Formats: sequence, structure tokens, C-alpha cells
Amino acid sequence: MPTRLLLVADTHVPRRARTLPDDVRRAAAAADLIVHAGDWVDESVLDELGGSGPLLGVWGNNDGPALRERLPEIARADIDGVRVAVVHETGAAAGREKRMDAAFPDTDLLVFGHSHIPWDTTTPGGMRLLNPGSPTDRRRQPACTMMTLTLADAGIHDVRLHEVSRA
Repeated sequence: MPTRLLLVADTHVPRRARTLPDDVRRAAAAADLIVHAGDWVDESVLDELGGSGPLLGVWGNNDGPALRERLPEIARADIDGVRVAVVHETGAAAGREKRMDAAFPDTDLLVFGHSHIPWDTTTPGGMRLLNPGSPTDRRRQPACTMMTLTLADAGIHDVRLHEVSRA
């Protein structure tokens, strides 16, 4: 049976938004697993998303001691035969694919955040790299974003980038 994932990162609540956008809440309720790649900023976001269902998350550079006590720097899980890793920061875009192949050998899917820039590439070693952007702070992007995908039969399917309404 496929596993539906919601990917989010860089929620920055309450600095960039007072609360999570409704689009994120709806997607979290529909997901089998919520993956958050750091920069929650406030523990209330961890509690809210964790109350929506299973969660795989890491802390980011803007997360304080309370979140760092509750979350790892790197999270890993094997989901439907897909080896998943989550980290907040991967460094500069230039050379990212080769660096991540070296840093995460035995990983099929790496979810990351930090830049607020959506990213979807495949490394020379075959690892899929996904950054969902930010649902609350678009920075230089045309819209706030999140991602959904399905894992099934050791494969990554139906990766979709979604615009998030802040209204």
C-alpha cells in the first residue's frame, strides 16, 4: 500500500507567519507521514503537526534548544523500501548532488530545507533530492510552497510542488 508524504520546511512560525497556513493543515491531515526539514522556530508547530499524524523531522539553524532536544540533526527511515534521510542544510547549490552522494551513501531520497527554494534533482548516484521550499516565507520565489509525493514498491512517485496560500 502506498505511503503519502507531505514535505515541508522552513515554517518559521511565528516569525514569518502567526500560524501554519490552512493548505499545510489540510495536506497534513491527508498525509500518512509528515516530513519537516527544520526551522520550525516554535515548538507549537512540532506539536500541531505531530498531532496530525506520524512525523519525521529535524531541527534547523533557527531552532533553539527546546526543539534541538526533541529532534535530531539528521533523521532516517525506511519507508516502503525507500531509504529516506532528512536534514536541514546541504550547503551551496553548486556541487550539491555530488556532495550529497558522498554524505548520504545508502539513501534513496534526501529531503532538505534552509534555502526556501524548491529543489528536485537526482544525483549521479541515483538519489532524489527534494526541497519543498517554505509555506510561509517565499523569499525570492514566486510563491510559498510545499511538496507531496507517494512512496510505494521501493519507488518515489507523484512528486508535486504545491503553491501555498497565505490568505
